[in-house]
Amino acid sequence: MSPHELQVPRRVVTGHTPEGVSVVVSDGPVPTHRYMPQDGVGFYEIWQTDEMPAAVSPSEADEPTARTIRVPPSPNGTKIRINEFFPGHVNEHGHQSPVHRTESIDYGIVLSGEIVLSLDDSEVTLRAGDVVVQRGTDHAWTNRGNVPARVAFILIDGHFTDELRAVLPEDLHAAVMRGGPHEQSGSEGVVA
Repeated sequence: MSPHELQVPRRVVTGHTPEGVSVVVSDGPVPTHRYMPQDGVGFYEIWQTDEMPAAVSPSEADEPTARTIRVPPSPNGTKIRINEFFPGHVNEHGHQSPVHRTESIDYGIVLSGEIVLSLDDSEVTLRAGDVVVQRGTDHAWTNRGNVPARVAFILIDGHFTDELRAVLPEDLHAAVMRGGPHEQSGSEGVVA
């Protein structure tokens, strides 16, 4: 199956009328998506917020994903995306994605296929229905199977405690991806 044969996920967004009646304000394919053939990864940006608690208003929101695709959520924000990892794409380090970390708590839910999560000291294979709680660790993703793997990621902005910062490698502090100025145009800018 090629990336062009896959269906862009459907996104349903609810809201309110000026009278407070609950309604569907949009229903259709995810508007912000990108496929990166060199990495064999597709990105579907479902929704994001720029503050917590998130503002919930009666008016229809502007499209929150109409911006550069980047790894972390905005400062004090959240993000949900679906990544599609295609088999047969491995970089010089043996992974499909670059090794990276974000200053966030990320929930990854495997929707289909299987994906390998690589950490500093181990690897774990995740299959459809499995959930990983990613707590700001160095990690990389690789699809070693023969069918695409689809994973939903929910990212919530966070901060490293002083205790954790004290044990992380010094050169890592500059490499941590955090919301704000870290908009990326390369492959390292769009993997959860």
